[in-house]
Amino acid sequence: MNQQPRVLVTGASRGIGKAIAIRLANEGYQVVMNYRGNHEAAQQALAIVNQQAEQGYLLPFDISQREQAKASIEKDIAENGAYFGVVLNAGIAKDNAFPAMTEQDWDGVIHTNLDGLYNVLHPLIMPMIQTRKGGRIITLSSLSGEVGNRGQVNYSAAKAGIIGATKALALEVAKRKITVNCVAPGLIDTEMMAGLPLDQIKQQIPLRRLGDVEEVAGTVAFLMSKDAAYITRQVISVNGGIA
Repeated sequence: MNQQPRVLVTGASRGIGKAIAIRLANEGYQVVMNYRGNHEAAQQALAIVNQQAEQGYLLPFDISQREQAKASIEKDIAENGAYFGVVLNAGIAKDNAFPAMTEQDWDGVIHTNLDGLYNVLHPLIMPMIQTRKGGRIITLSSLSGEVGNRGQVNYSAAKAGIIGATKALALEVAKRKITVNCVAPGLIDTEMMAGLPLDQIKQQIPLRRLGDVEEVAGTVAFLMSKDAAYITRQVISVNGGIA
């Protein structure tokens, strides 16, 4: 069995998740890269992760589908052992003014972003505890989950819920030497920013620029490290000082 600590990263094929997977691989972790449907992007991300050493592999499943997620995670754990860490990065946004927000817009975002936390964590938490070696759980919230954002009532609700779940779970597993922390990115330079008035947006950010995916990944890597063993139940904002 591979002796490297294994870390599951959800939504690892693109954007922030891809950057996290690459950074953790460079830090010496074996990275289990979850994705939903973009096989080409996932293969490209895996190729980067494995440039230096064969220390990553793909684990496709939809985090919003409870039985699918459970089956995939339980099978992987049975074959390869419990995870040392997990990064809950996968999520979706369906923005609209609340009066115009459809039931599908609401349900899709809540079921994916918030229910997905349960769907991924629940099958892996007891195996992590039973190793008696501690562990790391890192959730991804958002600036929207901390302060709210116009047009994102659904997204803000889900991301705020992630913060609450993070703080509660941290209390439950602290005596098992498992830390649970949340990273809350602000406006990060990803494909989701395409088409937005960036010059205007940057004026609202004290540092006057968008964040880089590598800056979020670096924060996650720190929380995964031995240096962060005494940090738990925290929300770390990576947002250029916007809030």
